Amino acid sequence: MIPFSILDLSPIIEGGDAALSFRNTRDLAQHAERWGYRRFWLAEHHGMPGIASAATSILIGHVAGATSTIRVGAGGIMLPNHSPLVIAEQFGTLESLYPGRIDLGLGRAPGSDQVTARVLRRNLASDADEFPQDVVELMAYFAADPRLPVRAVPGSGANVPVWILGSSLFGAQLAAALGLPYAFASHFAPAQMMEAVALYRERFKPSKQLQKPYVMLGFNVIAADTDEEAAFLATSKQQAFVNLRSGRPSRLPPPMADYLSRIGPQEHALLAQVLSCSAIGSPATVQAGLQSFIDRTGADELMIVAQCFDHGASLRSYEITAQVRSALR
Repeated sequence: MIPFSILDLSPIIEGGDAALSFRNTRDLAQHAERWGYRRFWLAEHHGMPGIASAATSILIGHVAGATSTIRVGAGGIMLPNHSPLVIAEQFGTLESLYPGRIDLGLGRAPGSDQVTARVLRRNLASDADEFPQDVVELMAYFAADPRLPVRAVPGSGANVPVWILGSSLFGAQLAAALGLPYAFASHFAPAQMMEAVALYRERFKPSKQLQKPYVMLGFNVIAADTDEEAAFLATSKQQAFVNLRSGRPSRLPPPMADYLSRIGPQEHALLAQVLSCSAIGSPATVQAGLQSFIDRTGADELMIVAQCFDHGASLRSYEITAQVRSALR
């Protein structure tokens, strides 16, 4: 049975705040553990009014401390924003606190707009072009016998699986060359998904961490008891995407009846492209959508993303998704 995991952006809803988001994130992780999800990942974003997971390592610790078996990690840490040593120490600390449960997904995007990225990167000589070298350096800090002038304490000898995240061919090639598992952001940037997955599998070189290719793909699911209810709930995410791509990032808005009839062809084209890897509907509709996606991609694991304005609706969506998983081929 294909494993399902969860990517949670700890969304800040209209009328809510970060404290509410963190309570909901913790509650979702506890439910996800009971429902059999394999991982619970959080993503680094900065300067985004609707996303509360900027201090990703701290939030990972919050979730891991509230659960007992589910793997918790970053999907991901945007490595160009940080010193590899600092990330090795942070995740070495997390692994020491929650042994055998911590994942580290690494991305090379800033996780923000360019102005925020410049503020984050205090050393302006560091940029995304150094990402492969930074990944190798970070992994070296985790080695049991690191051959570096500085040791990561904690971190040295830590068993922290490293993943490469991507939405283009660059990450696929790097993950293949280093023999690392690969997670593709098809839940919001699916354009090069099939090409990237094929390239990764074709060029994969076994490593100490991984002997054969392993692909996890992001997939949006908004599940409800009826197709109509799910379509209504999905308008919150649709509004948020249109706002973001229009230069008006916002908190997650409440669902809006007939939203799709209120937007123009340009917005329809945007949503059709960025959210093409989605299943929105009743349990039967979601099951069919998931099965079709798995058959088309051969994914080893799916990272499910369900952003609903109402926390109870999010929980119900993830519960339905967990239930239909057992019926998939």
